[in-house]
Amino acid sequence: MGAEPVMKQFANALTWKGFLSLVIGVIAVVWPGITVGAFVLLFAVYAFLMAGMGAASLFASRSAGMAVWSVLVVIVDLAAGVIALAWPGITVLAAALLIAVWAFSSGLAELAAAFIRGESFAERSLLGLTGLVSIGLGVVFVSRPDIGVLTAAEVYGLFSILSGISALVLAANLRQLGSSKLAV
Repeated sequence: MGAEPVMKQFANALTWKGFLSLVIGVIAVVWPGITVGAFVLLFAVYAFLMAGMGAASLFASRSAGMAVWSVLVVIVDLAAGVIALAWPGITVLAAALLIAVWAFSSGLAELAAAFIRGESFAERSLLGLTGLVSIGLGVVFVSRPDIGVLTAAEVYGLFSILSGISALVLAANLRQLGSSKLAV
């Protein structure tokens, strides 16, 4: 298979990725609540799939010790899936609090790095500012988890839109590069 057909297939794949990213991005920006609900549903499906794979591994295990741990993991996975479907609000709140903990910890680490590292003043200032912004994000997610999660969905949507545009531009450039090679 020559380089041109491979380049064309890659350009086609990038075009599809670009269009899908744009559609998903627009949905996430226009309807962030639906996006959050879809993430909860996907998490539940993931938890149930993990429970199924864990149950399948029970039959493949030859030791009782592994079977006990596998049963416990299956129970936790099933419980997580059921909780996500039965109480999606709690699932979203848990996600918001997890993001808050991550933001606080990474912010504190960046803030500490600003004072510990021997970088230039500008680099330390940037680290300190980034740390403060992360801590601020954690405060938002703790004080208003509903707004935090909806904002995260919208930011995801904006990222998806930019990613889609980037993929479409790259696909167009690859097509143009491929057609210019054919013309030579």
